[in-house]
Amino acid sequence: VKEITRDIKQLDHAKRHLTTSITTLNHLHMLAGGVDSLEAMTRKRQYGEVANLLQGVVNVLEHFHKYMGIPQIRQLSERVKAAQSELGTQILADFEEAFPSQGSKRPGGPSNVLRDACLVANVLDPRIKQEIIKKFIRQHLSEYMVLFQENQDVAWLDKIDRRYAWIKRQLVDYEEKYGRMFPEEWCMTERIAVEFCHITKVELAKVMRTRAKEIEVKLLLFAIQRTTNFEGLLAKRFTGCTLTDAPGQQKRPESPLDQTNPFLEDEPGDDGGSEKDEDLTKPRKPKAPGNPFHGIISKCFEPHLYVYIESQDKNLGELIDRFVADFRAQGPPKAGTEEGGAVLPSCADLFVYYKKCMVQCSQLSTGEPMIALTTIFQKFLREYAWKILSGNLPKSSSNSGGLTITSLLKEKEGYEAAKFTVDELCLICSILSTAEYCLATTQQLEEKLKEKVDKVLVERINLTGEMDTFSSVISNSIQLLVQDLDAACDPALSAMSKMPWQSVEHVGDQSPYVTSIIMHIKQNVPIIRDNLASTRKYFTQFCIKFTNSFIPKFINHLFRCKPISMVGAEQLLLDTHSLKTVLLDLPSIGSQVLRKAPASYTKIVVKGMTRAEMILKVVMAPHEPSVVFVDNYIKLLADGNPETFQKILDMKGLKRSEQSSMLELFRQRLPTPPSGADSGPSLSFSAPTPEQESSRIRRLEKLIKKRL
Repeated sequence: VKEITRDIKQLDHAKRHLTTSITTLNHLHMLAGGVDSLEAMTRKRQYGEVANLLQGVVNVLEHFHKYMGIPQIRQLSERVKAAQSELGTQILADFEEAFPSQGSKRPGGPSNVLRDACLVANVLDPRIKQEIIKKFIRQHLSEYMVLFQENQDVAWLDKIDRRYAWIKRQLVDYEEKYGRMFPEEWCMTERIAVEFCHITKVELAKVMRTRAKEIEVKLLLFAIQRTTNFEGLLAKRFTGCTLTDAPGQQKRPESPLDQTNPFLEDEPGDDGGSEKDEDLTKPRKPKAPGNPFHGIISKCFEPHLYVYIESQDKNLGELIDRFVADFRAQGPPKAGTEEGGAVLPSCADLFVYYKKCMVQCSQLSTGEPMIALTTIFQKFLREYAWKILSGNLPKSSSNSGGLTITSLLKEKEGYEAAKFTVDELCLICSILSTAEYCLATTQQLEEKLKEKVDKVLVERINLTGEMDTFSSVISNSIQLLVQDLDAACDPALSAMSKMPWQSVEHVGDQSPYVTSIIMHIKQNVPIIRDNLASTRKYFTQFCIKFTNSFIPKFINHLFRCKPISMVGAEQLLLDTHSLKTVLLDLPSIGSQVLRKAPASYTKIVVKGMTRAEMILKVVMAPHEPSVVFVDNYIKLLADGNPETFQKILDMKGLKRSEQSSMLELFRQRLPTPPSGADSGPSLSFSAPTPEQESSRIRRLEKLIKKRL
């Protein structure tokens, strides 16, 4: 087969070589003719024909890369390069003649020759195109450099509008005269605008450094506003495609406004925060693309924003002083009015101003000035907490602490403690509600600031200390309310401990001291509940703290009731049950709407008052036989402290000799704690369940009814 097809293969190879030779010769003919034509057209400046021909010659020349060893081919290649070089030099000279960079000769108008020259420049070395663009823009902006020199009156910030008006006129003029001269893909209008921005940024920075002492807040804000408006105008007109390859302009990995463009969510001067800044918690709208021109000029103002920050420091100081003066002039909120217990209006005013400052500053800069503004915010949040909130809390008579002659006299004579007036209670509730609003809004403020600031600075924004300050105001307010009600109940408890319980002959209705305690509770609690209607959780905290304070105090006064007869113990048991019922109903006492008390609160009341009932039950039990009495005590109270057992014996009125034997027996009967457990006075008895406690109370109630 090979022998048969040998001749056919030779013919195939010959045909392929012949075809290649013919094609190459055709290309060579085209190249030689094209180079001759190119040189002739270049001399005649026939740029329209050159633009098409040059691209074709370059494409044909690519086919001869493997033949560059042939002298004639290499010579043609060098002639093409020489033609390209000559074209570049010639086109630059033509543009220099039409648009001289120096001299008094006015620039010429657009011409078809220059338009075609631009098409040729597209095919030539990119540096030719860049040089044309650079020279044209420099010549176009040369007038601007003269008009707005640093020593000119129009160069200062108060005339900044004239800069932007000038470039607007120039761009319109360019579009009319030269719009068709340059290829559309060169984006010459945008390039002129971008170069204007770079020059303006440098010139403004220079003039502001020279005249820094003359910069005032209003002037600075005016200049920034006009500049950012102009940057916004550029964003609407241009795409920003030249920012990545403009001279001296590097591509920015991210814009300062990425994800946090305040223009897209907060308009300047937006006072929507008057509704307690509810808009801070609304779901945010999807972000529109950022402005690629943001900061292209306005960045030059950043070093001078300390003027703005100092101004806000002064303004906020005056605002706080005005709040203090208004509070003193108007007085605290009055009970029975809309203001009673409500958030202080000054609080909303403060955060509205904060929001306005934050939005304004974020438009000026998202860098260090935002951190400086945050520090100012922190300072005046603390001042508001101290001067407006803590500073206006009523002083409690029990705040002085320690034993004084007055407190001893109160204890001895059954002195009626000075209570807060209804207006003072309303004021405390109002301050508590305001502190809660401040706490929640400060948290939102921190989140907003973190959104506005540059990502690298987020960690430096921390308002935890200020939130803790408001939490402290809330705790102090609740403590004052608790102390007031607690102090009001003290005389009644003192009266209870001084009653002759040994001589009580029969069990009657609840004792007068119980009636007095219930009266104080019914006076205070409805007022506090109504004024804390908007902050229900803090009213619950008040109830829990009062109960945690009152029940141990009540039990301590129980131990002072000694000696107690059987009938006296039954009367005390009845009183204890009455107090327990009132305490269980405390959250909704005096309310038309019956609401079930929180389970956590009910558990505290049941546990504490059941202990008081168990103490009285132990006191009522006969102390003979001793072993039964001791075991009964251990079972009911689950308290291994000998001091508590001693107090029970004192309440029963036992003699010291009887008490000694009882105490010895008590120590013997105490169960041994498990090995490895911490030794202590309290025993590890399991607390009775609420069902067991309620069944015991029912048995005690039946016992009281039988005796009655």
